[in-house]
Amino acid sequence: MKDKHIQHLYRRIGFGILPTDLEYLSGKSRKEIVEDVFEASNTISTLEVDTSEIKDIFSGMMSEKLDPQTRMKIQKISRQKQIELNAAWIERLSSSKEILREKMTLFWANHFVCEDNFVNYIQQFNNTLRKYALGDFKTFVNAISKEAAMTKYLNTKQNRKKTPNENFARELMELFTLGEGHYTESDIKESAKAFTGYSHNVRGEFVFRKWAHDYGDKTFFGKTGNFNGEDIIDIILEEQQCAIYICSKLYRYFVNDSINEKHINELAEVFYKDYNIENVMRHMLLADWFYDDENIGNKIKSPIEFLVGIKTMVPTDFKKKKQLIHIQRLLGQTLLDPPNVAGWKGGRNWIDSNTIVLRLKLPSLLLNGAYISKIKEGQEDKQITMKKETFKKKYGKHFSTEPNWTYFSKQFKNIDVAAMEQYILACPISKDAKTYINSLEKVSKQEYCVQLMSLPEYQMC
Repeated sequence: MKDKHIQHLYRRIGFGILPTDLEYLSGKSRKEIVEDVFEASNTISTLEVDTSEIKDIFSGMMSEKLDPQTRMKIQKISRQKQIELNAAWIERLSSSKEILREKMTLFWANHFVCEDNFVNYIQQFNNTLRKYALGDFKTFVNAISKEAAMTKYLNTKQNRKKTPNENFARELMELFTLGEGHYTESDIKESAKAFTGYSHNVRGEFVFRKWAHDYGDKTFFGKTGNFNGEDIIDIILEEQQCAIYICSKLYRYFVNDSINEKHINELAEVFYKDYNIENVMRHMLLADWFYDDENIGNKIKSPIEFLVGIKTMVPTDFKKKKQLIHIQRLLGQTLLDPPNVAGWKGGRNWIDSNTIVLRLKLPSLLLNGAYISKIKEGQEDKQITMKKETFKKKYGKHFSTEPNWTYFSKQFKNIDVAAMEQYILACPISKDAKTYINSLEKVSKQEYCVQLMSLPEYQMC
């Protein structure tokens, strides 16, 4: 397998690959490398922060109802623990051996979109995404429908026989399985009845409240019966549109924002057979078209991909976990805090006049004290120097980091400075960028790494 194809694979299923790892994989076949990726992701390592203090409160409760004082105490703990969970997730993404499972977890988090202010529920939800990320899609959807965070977020908890709530039923079809326009308003109303009674207890365990469930017949997609929520999901998955919709989202995320219908239909045919996520992903990663030049270096990195990509090349410790939250907010994507039930749009929506400036400066802020490098003697530009000083004053105070350059130097020990470009960037440098890079001093590999990460080309993967 060619080096550039291995690099492409690891930029899409992860956040890049270091020279030492690339050297180890060079010479292996595509099938061997892809199978190694899946084998490494067979393990499921839950992501958890210490919530024992909240669990202790629950264990001492005499009823399911929280008094105001206890509720405020739990909310205060939860706010701090969500910051810790966010930081733990970022760290996991940049260091896990289960690389594909973690990237898939990130993908599903923007598909089955959910948020909650109670850390126990959202941590449990996050680990459900991780558990089923490469598993059976039908089991996955059923598990999501019963998650405490989801029953709260889309009001399934308030969905009762006499007063049905249609929020979950609508999003189940519009966002989670079929896509807009492939169902009727009647289908929404009827399927909502099937999910009546779905709830949870204070510990986040699923509870089916029989007294709230509608046991009458429902007519859904032309079928009539005493359907429950699982029946509705079964009927939805009988529609090949479900396979097409999911494969379209997988294609946009892992291959190209521009849809190739031939490739989508190819994937959907595989997925529709058994709705096994691992099987369809394996087919994608082994396909020749996945490695076509038109699919390499053509996607704009999400803020998380951008940030974790930096940490992958140069492990960086944030001394204050709130700094990570601050960076994510500035870039436009905060883990565990989606903008709405549709999630982040992605693609060109990641970039605007503010975020591109921050993206170009962030590597120097995190790794080099807010400076990229000096202009070569005789090419000084006072205006550029002033802009750097202004930017440092505006953003520099928010960052206190410790980059591990020793680790970087070990990984790039046998790589010439002139060859670093192909390890850092996914696409060729433009003429203007090349002129700019050549105007800067290159006193070390780490200095050149920061320079390359500060180019527009580094925004692509």
